[in-house]
Amino acid sequence: MTERLSDVTTGTDTSEVGRDSTTGPDSAPGAADPYASSRQTTEGTVYTVTGGDWDEVLAEAAGDERIIMNLGPQHPSTHGVLRLVLELEGETVTQARSVIGYLHTGIEKNLEYRNWTQGVTFVTRMDYLAPLHNEAAYCLAVEKLLGVTVPERAQTIRVLLMELNRISSHLVALATGGMELGALTGMTAGFREREEVLHLLEFLTGLRMNHAFIRPGGLSQDLPVDAPQRIRDFIKVMDSRLPDYDKLLTGQPIWRNRLEGVGYLPVDACLALGITGPILRSAGLAWDLRKIEPYSGYENYTFDVPTANEADSFARYRLRVEEIHQSLKIVKQAVDRLEPGPVMVADAKIAWPAQLTIGADGMGNSLEHVRKIMGQSMESLIHHFKLVTEGFAVPPGQVYVPIESPRGELGYHVVSDGGTRPMRVHVREPSFVNLQSMPAMCEGGMVADVIASVASIDPVMGGCDR
Repeated sequence: MTERLSDVTTGTDTSEVGRDSTTGPDSAPGAADPYASSRQTTEGTVYTVTGGDWDEVLAEAAGDERIIMNLGPQHPSTHGVLRLVLELEGETVTQARSVIGYLHTGIEKNLEYRNWTQGVTFVTRMDYLAPLHNEAAYCLAVEKLLGVTVPERAQTIRVLLMELNRISSHLVALATGGMELGALTGMTAGFREREEVLHLLEFLTGLRMNHAFIRPGGLSQDLPVDAPQRIRDFIKVMDSRLPDYDKLLTGQPIWRNRLEGVGYLPVDACLALGITGPILRSAGLAWDLRKIEPYSGYENYTFDVPTANEADSFARYRLRVEEIHQSLKIVKQAVDRLEPGPVMVADAKIAWPAQLTIGADGMGNSLEHVRKIMGQSMESLIHHFKLVTEGFAVPPGQVYVPIESPRGELGYHVVSDGGTRPMRVHVREPSFVNLQSMPAMCEGGMVADVIASVASIDPVMGGCDR
């Protein structure tokens, strides 16, 4: 039977001649390849790779074994739901890229389906650590389209609130950066001071976050009567506690070693990537829109724009601490500048809500306010109803208004077609733009330095993804 095995139409030639790959029909005796011997089958020539050169292949690949690591999106060091895909060679990062979109909320598209005033409740939720800056930038854009000027008292209160918000945002950057690098006392101290700011903001606006207090045309309501004294008490607390950060972190050798020389990004790289805020100022360029293109009366305040030349994570840390001092200086001036007056434009077709007073439960209108609305003429009631439900019309056009948020240039490009809703709103969000500096900061460094670099960028994923 074995004689007939070579007669099959498929399969290996197992006949006596076909068994030996060195004596097949196409092979001369002794002509075998030492690394890839062959034998003939009815399907053609089959090569057997013996791996004789495997040692040479290994020698060439030695030291080039790379692994891919996912850092996030569920990670305490990524400032929200940020995913970093790192290619590692040992402990060294050879390639880094960010994956975003896990916190996408579609806020810009939602604004097209709400009237101009309702849009405030959406934009305040973008960068949730700087809600008042988003409200102010959005309202400045709407007011530019309307061609209205906000009353002086409302402008002063806006500056006051934005600087308080800048302080709380920088405190979160310091606290979370300390947590990620193991300086847990820095974390507890940072959140302790942030609570002081949030308590004050809650007293002034009614909410700790997502205030919707700044409205097109001014503010939703005036500050409480004893607001100046509460603000001055807060300034005293901050002035007494801020020096502790220098004792706790600035002079701490471990903290310095973890940050100095890490996340280096020079000024030319910042300009090429469109980076703004503390990252740009840490590279030596004193670019601050409060000075370059003043808005809301910032030209009337005295303050400095701190800069550094090291362009590393430690410089960004020191800048944020100094910017807290400068913001406190602006807050002091704003309190002294508060003069009695309206906080909403006089145009009844824009001003909404009109002379709002909050009920005893802190939610909804007071009974006196309801009686006033209902007791006026039917025309007034209809006007109030239409203003609240439909909103006011904004003349057609488009504007771009940038302001200086805690993370850099926050700009609103707003387009109106003449209706009661925005036709298009697009936000130039600093977290989104600044995050593209991450590979330049991290590649070539250690994995542990990635954490420090991302912390120095201070991205907020709610604004980045929006």
